[in-house]
Amino acid sequence: MKLANTPITQHQFADIPFYLKRDDQIHSHFSGNKARKFMAILEQDYPDIRTLISYGSAQANSLFSLASLASIKGWKFEFYVDHLPQWLTDKPIGNYRGALELGAKVIATSDYQLHPRDYIEQIRQPDSSCLVIPEGGRSTIARAGIEQLAREILSWTRFEPYNDFVVALPAGTGTTALYLHKYLKSHSIPVVTCPCVGGKEYLIKQFEQLGESDFPQILELETKHHFGKLYRQDYLIWKQLLADTCVEFDLLYDPMMWQCLQSWYKENQDKTIIYVHQGGILGNESMLPRYERKYGPDLGDNQ
Repeated sequence: MKLANTPITQHQFADIPFYLKRDDQIHSHFSGNKARKFMAILEQDYPDIRTLISYGSAQANSLFSLASLASIKGWKFEFYVDHLPQWLTDKPIGNYRGALELGAKVIATSDYQLHPRDYIEQIRQPDSSCLVIPEGGRSTIARAGIEQLAREILSWTRFEPYNDFVVALPAGTGTTALYLHKYLKSHSIPVVTCPCVGGKEYLIKQFEQLGESDFPQILELETKHHFGKLYRQDYLIWKQLLADTCVEFDLLYDPMMWQCLQSWYKENQDKTIIYVHQGGILGNESMLPRYERKYGPDLGDNQ
């Protein structure tokens, strides 16, 4: 598997022209920012490792990507969640379904009244045969893969010398945005992001936990946006992105970032956006039915 040199395609969304770094095309099982974050693990030898361990949400993109990674490496994979809904156990869907099909063992810690991270440390107690990855891949191990992404972007921009580029992408843990900023700043290419999980202060704390003190520009919506909640505008943005670009985006992160970019672009029309596709499309398998049940499948089709 080659985690490099994904294409950059040209598009327009509403009145915003932009280029799209197609990291959704890395691999059907191992794509987007998670593939970049975990590239070093994929490429390095770990002769003593037998089990990969991580934690987060039962529909996290990292669950499916890490299950893919473990399958490729021939490791067992344990993923700890705070809660596993009965309906999801009865009818697996999305990233959870994909991970189970790859042999992942998804374990709820709610009976122990412990956060999954604390359960791993206190109860599971991994030994030297285990490799533990923090939630969402927020780790310095991600630097190598994101540096490779930055090099690809830089290499491409040299053929477009008359554009004033800005790289844009949404943030969960913010790891990808942070390291892209670190590597692109010296080349005068700023990075803009938005906090999809928590607010600006939460995102800055995530940045600081990685030992950095220089951050990308953080955009925010005027109103509070709760992670995982269904918003009519998010659904409309997602459908319009698909219609305008013929590219499927993630339903959880990308609509919020594009709302931020619509406001930002009004004052920055001299800038040329390179948007980094985050992958995560399998998660739409669980998100899209929720939106269609709430708003109907035809919302916005006649607008």
